[in-house]
Amino acid sequence: MSATIEKFLEYVKIDTQSSETSGLHPSTMKQHKLAELLVSQLEAMGACEITYDKEHCYIYASVPASEGCEQSAVLGFIAHMDTSPAVTDTDVKPRIVEGYDGKDILLNEAEQILFKVSDFPEVLDLVGKDLIVTDGTTLLGADDKAGIAEIMAAAEYLLKHPEIRHGKIRLGFTPDEEIGEGADFFDVETFGADFAFTVDGGTLGELEDETFNAASGKITVNGRSVHPGDAKGKMINSILVGQEFHSLLPVFENPMYTCGYEGFYHLDKMEGNVEKTVMEYIIRDHSMELFEQKKAFFAECAAFLNRKYGEGTVICEVKDSYYNMKEVLKPHAHLMENACEALKELGVEPRISPVRGGTDGSRLSYMGLPCPNLCTGGANYHSRFEYACVQSMETVTELLIKLSAKYADFQKK
Repeated sequence: MSATIEKFLEYVKIDTQSSETSGLHPSTMKQHKLAELLVSQLEAMGACEITYDKEHCYIYASVPASEGCEQSAVLGFIAHMDTSPAVTDTDVKPRIVEGYDGKDILLNEAEQILFKVSDFPEVLDLVGKDLIVTDGTTLLGADDKAGIAEIMAAAEYLLKHPEIRHGKIRLGFTPDEEIGEGADFFDVETFGADFAFTVDGGTLGELEDETFNAASGKITVNGRSVHPGDAKGKMINSILVGQEFHSLLPVFENPMYTCGYEGFYHLDKMEGNVEKTVMEYIIRDHSMELFEQKKAFFAECAAFLNRKYGEGTVICEVKDSYYNMKEVLKPHAHLMENACEALKELGVEPRISPVRGGTDGSRLSYMGLPCPNLCTGGANYHSRFEYACVQSMETVTELLIKLSAKYADFQKK
């Protein structure tokens, strides 16, 4: 078994799920368990300049430059330690399906949890490959422990093979990416890279240099409870007003109807009673113009209902989360060019597509660290049907090694 897969199988068994509600940084203390393991492994492999921010749970480390490459630009690789709150990662039981035969996979016999090809037909592209799956009761954690394993394996390989020429390589591991807070306490100056790649994408060959513009939206509906037998002209049912708010949004600007560059409003959570209902949304669009229009329309829907039911009935809060990194990355075209070239050298056809989401790189690019996104070899993220391809992950490790070598003579500007 390769170092990449050994590390991955070890990492996914550690519960690192982040929390949207704790208000802490990191949002869950259990992320430190993986951080501590990574620090010890970095020390053991001979990495240098290791910094562990024990307050906020960030790790920075270096693979020193090869002899003669000390003045080359510093390249960084970044991945996040947390897993999504959407599905539990407690007691992950990874299993390798060797030589996948193209049929449905029985993940859990006791609970009859079946991975159906009809639901995920893209898995047929991996017939004959080895797949890492769950037992169907948890997510896997390839997002982004696959990225961590690939970075760690590549760093270890470079440290063992000084004949490979490369500049200084900086490694960064962050908490809380899944809740949009991965860059909150990232120290760009301490990291010290001229540019970097997040290793946080999907299937082999995917490269991404643009993300959504993103905002969170919160609708609080204040109703009026009256006994239903005497409610005429008096009751305001906040649940129904909340449903009315949602009905005002464009039906087909919904994740289940969108793809590519199409943005959306996504109702992520709703809870309440007659007196009070709270609805939490995410608002996304690649176009800044359409993004601003979406936010304005979202607020106007609330204003319309306030005119109908009375001021203060609907309280609308919108907060920007991150922005499309495309504009920031334009002056650094070499990053995508070199990534495409390295993939082709590995026999993989690059596929450049927009991220229908965000990465730490979205914000880091605006913080002065140009940072496109590389594939990891995983798929079906945030799902109990998540899987990763062994051969794809091993190729990504090779990709990181090749990219490191490509910047051996890239001079700082």
